[in-house]
Amino acid sequence: MEMHAPVHPGEVLREYLPENLTITDASKHLGVTRAALSRILNCKAGISAEMDLLLSDALGTSAGFWSRLQVQYDIWQAKQRYHHIARFPQVA
Repeated sequence: MEMHAPVHPGEVLREYLPENLTITDASKHLGVTRAALSRILNCKAGISAEMDLLLSDALGTSAGFWSRLQVQYDIWQAKQRYHHIARFPQVA
């Protein structure tokens, strides 16, 4: 049973980045645009598989860690909008 909404991975990422590291420096280190990293950190974009691997290498997290956070967030968000539909009929 889910008690509350999972946080966006961008919020978690903000906790992982060193305090003195600017978005510009972090984006250069990762090899992505400042805008792309900023959108993630501001919860306006999700984590792609490629970004997951870049972050895993740069931060020492396991491959898939960031993607799992993203999937949990996405599924919870989708559940909030989900409308049940009738099941498909059983095939004999």
